[in-house]
Amino acid sequence: LPAWLCLAALLLPLSLPAPGAASPCPRPCSCPRAGMLLCREPGTVGTLAPLFRSGSFTDVVIENQQALTTLTRADTRMLRDLRSLTISRSGLQHISADAFQDTPKLSYVNLSSNALHSLSWKTFQHLPLQELILVGNPFNCSCGLHWLQLWQNSSLAVVLGNQSLDCWEGSVLVPLGNQILHTCEPPSIRIEPSEVVLRQGDSVNLTCHISAEPLATAKWVVPDVGPEYPLQLSDHKIFLEISNVSSNLNHKDLTCQAENAAGLAEESVMLNITFPPVILLLQEAIPLHFWCIPFSVDGNPVPSIHWLFNGTALVEGLYIHTRIMEYEHNSTVLHGCLQLNHPTHVNNGNYTLLVRNPLGSAARSVPGRFMDNPFSFSPEEPIPVSLSPLGTRNSSLEVPVETIEEHTFGVSVAVALAVFACLSLSVMLILLNKCGRRSKFGINRSAVLAQEDDLAMSLHFMNLGSSPHSSAESKLEGLKSNFIENPQYFCNACVHHVQRRDIVLKWELGEGAFGKVFLAECYNLLPEHEKMLVAVKALKEVTESARLDFQREAELLTVLQHEHIVKFYGVCTEGEPLIMVFEYMKHGDLNRFLRSHGPDAKILEQGPGQPRGPLALGHMLHIATQIASGMVYLASLHFVHRDLATRNCLVGHDLVVKIGDFGMSRDIYSTDYYRVGGRTMLPIRWMPPESILYRKFTTESDIWSFGVVLWEIFTYGKQPWYQLSNTEAIECITQGRELERPRTCPSEVYAIMQSCWQREPQQRQPIKEIHSRLQALVKNPPVYLDILG
Repeated sequence: LPAWLCLAALLLPLSLPAPGAASPCPRPCSCPRAGMLLCREPGTVGTLAPLFRSGSFTDVVIENQQALTTLTRADTRMLRDLRSLTISRSGLQHISADAFQDTPKLSYVNLSSNALHSLSWKTFQHLPLQELILVGNPFNCSCGLHWLQLWQNSSLAVVLGNQSLDCWEGSVLVPLGNQILHTCEPPSIRIEPSEVVLRQGDSVNLTCHISAEPLATAKWVVPDVGPEYPLQLSDHKIFLEISNVSSNLNHKDLTCQAENAAGLAEESVMLNITFPPVILLLQEAIPLHFWCIPFSVDGNPVPSIHWLFNGTALVEGLYIHTRIMEYEHNSTVLHGCLQLNHPTHVNNGNYTLLVRNPLGSAARSVPGRFMDNPFSFSPEEPIPVSLSPLGTRNSSLEVPVETIEEHTFGVSVAVALAVFACLSLSVMLILLNKCGRRSKFGINRSAVLAQEDDLAMSLHFMNLGSSPHSSAESKLEGLKSNFIENPQYFCNACVHHVQRRDIVLKWELGEGAFGKVFLAECYNLLPEHEKMLVAVKALKEVTESARLDFQREAELLTVLQHEHIVKFYGVCTEGEPLIMVFEYMKHGDLNRFLRSHGPDAKILEQGPGQPRGPLALGHMLHIATQIASGMVYLASLHFVHRDLATRNCLVGHDLVVKIGDFGMSRDIYSTDYYRVGGRTMLPIRWMPPESILYRKFTTESDIWSFGVVLWEIFTYGKQPWYQLSNTEAIECITQGRELERPRTCPSEVYAIMQSCWQREPQQRQPIKEIHSRLQALVKNPPVYLDILG
């Protein structure tokens, strides 16, 4: 192509107006800046509408236009963004009552030095006025200006400012504030009766008494009906009759409005309609952060709300309770839900909502199904045993009769079984005492730890649940490549066995890749407690490889004994599913705890309760020091966690924090993980560059994650790089960018974070030194001033 043609093609877009650009300024006016119209050349403007068709303006100044005599709604209908209007030193004589109907943002009006003889209060009725200038107009003293006198003597005087307004009485100019306007009185209203209480289906008769001079026009405004046709008054009152009143009008206002030249007045009476309760809505349970059975009910008096579960009264408590979500304005309608926190299969059933007030009651039922029974039998009920002969075909139709011979035979069998059990138990005890040579589960420990492996092991009771891999990949990657056995760790580690009959499930706490987690009561676990609350992890898979992984994990967990590692009590291997029993931490995971004690706690609040105060600097340092203590212990054993985050730490009584995760991260914190290759889920926002790029996990990669945990603590549980997508977060981390210093974080703590985020793993500060620095800060907290407050 010729060079000149290429140049023309490049310059052509520059010569065209940009999309959405303002239209040219109308002549003969000027536009000093965007959104402003200035017309000062005398005698050039006769009507306003043509000026405003060419663009949207926020500021309009028109002066010296004697031909401009009227201002109507048609002139301003295009100026929806108008905020400031000046028409002065012009011939303006009339402004219609609806002139500013389409300019809801207009706050400054200057109409000085025009030819206005009157001005209605209706013109400015709905405007958010901050300043109104009217000086220099030849107003006639009439009732139509009484509203200005009222403004001067009320809080609206600030809108008029200190301007001196005058009006002509005949040929005499008098101050408007001193003018006594006879036969000029704005309406006053009184409604009879002033209170209306009636039952649904009754009739109501209301009388609106109006006093006004000159005579006012009046109307009734009924909700959902609109205003009636205005009535000219002759006897200073109007009537309203409504037959067969519906409950839809309950708590609704019936309004009488009256207006004249002096002003507007209105008065309302609220209808209090009593009616029996009705259930407007009842739906099946929906999963939120909790399970919710939504409902909406109405009734006056406000009905009481009760629930039945499978026909029996439901006792509400901390974990199952009715929560009212919102009230409708001027209504008795209640919207809420029956909230169930972590329900299990024992909560499956039929839920009946009962509402009742003195006028009646209503009931409706809905099924609720939350999860399948994880056991082949109910752990809370005994296993039924039949004494009738098994070979009888019609035994189900006959009443079983236990004969003396059957009883004697049963006793004999029971005694024989008991003797056999005692012998078996003795043999097992002998074998258990030799667990140094052989594992608790009979696993042959022939593996020898190579010296170059540096005793590195994955802390897999964390990774199984919190990094939601697919089952196959998790076992392959976690248990085979990183789970290296060291005989010295296991020689004295005998896994404690818990009998299944001693475990009573309460409700589900969460679900991970390897199974579900329940809150349970456990009997005979510790000598000093008859029963205690525990967290139970039930294995989802029952394959041989899954069972082997389960056994290895149990033996590993038995080794870990530290005050800031969640305590492992033992296993239950009787039947299915296989179960691990852990210490229960009453306040749940640390991330949720931080959010519930942060500045956004009310927004994130999920249930009723007193508002919790924010965590102080000392509390945050105490939490961080405890996690560091647990990580020092793990590092001393050369364990690698691989998924250290606040979601994988638990909070107990007296702000005790321990490292541990039971698989709840998969559902609640799925956005914290990044799917790689369609299967593996990685917590990339907590991972150092070498782990992201090369899948290398070491004690130093845990130190990086600990720095991110510190950042989480001082941001009250915010997600790292929350403003970025996973891909953008990976790019920032691998390019060496750091998380910004949290607003509530002292510089001494941020320096510790930065020491954890050194790109070279060997340059990161050892976790033992980090723990010592945090201990020193706990003893002598730094002085920190939150300027932003």
